[in-house]
Amino acid sequence: MKKFLLSLAAVVSLCGFSAQAEDKPKNEDKPVSNTTTDEVAVITTTQGEMVLEFWPDVAPGHVENFKKLAKQGFYDGTAFHRVIKGFMVQGGDPLTKDESQQSRWGTGDPGYKIKAEFNNKSHTRGVLSMARSNDPNSAGSQFFICHGDPTFLDGQYTAFGKLIKGDDVLEKIATTPTGANDRPATRQGVTSVKIVPRSEVK
Repeated sequence: MKKFLLSLAAVVSLCGFSAQAEDKPKNEDKPVSNTTTDEVAVITTTQGEMVLEFWPDVAPGHVENFKKLAKQGFYDGTAFHRVIKGFMVQGGDPLTKDESQQSRWGTGDPGYKIKAEFNNKSHTRGVLSMARSNDPNSAGSQFFICHGDPTFLDGQYTAFGKLIKGDDVLEKIATTPTGANDRPATRQGVTSVKIVPRSEVK
């Protein structure tokens, strides 16, 4: 199974996208509004809590997929298995629930893929986006939160939300020491991901 690529080195392989332009979804041509949703995601981690809003106006399929998985408890007990300071923190792999599966971390998914919804939202700090393999339509459950401003990912990965609370937690996770394969030296666990009304978040 192909690993979900999200590194500076992997971007080199993305050059092939220009040759696949005919397969690229046309969502980027649609007008982008600031419409969000009345529900937000509360990600409770070993470093604290992060709250993210969604952008269903530009990526409705991705928003619904993330919310569905979260409500099923799919993300509970996973971890941010890939961390690159100044770039992003990546999580959402169900295999990270099992320490004995470390060699396979980065390859897990929910058993299906969703279609890309590339849009005009730029990948800046705090933006929530979906990880995928070389196939534009290969996202499933793995997501990442931008730590820096990797705008070179714009139009190639589906941005579908943004951090609205807990930037200090993002900072702690993104700056944790890492080893081989950008794996955190200390587990950056995800206790739970809950979908709650925005009004419940203070």
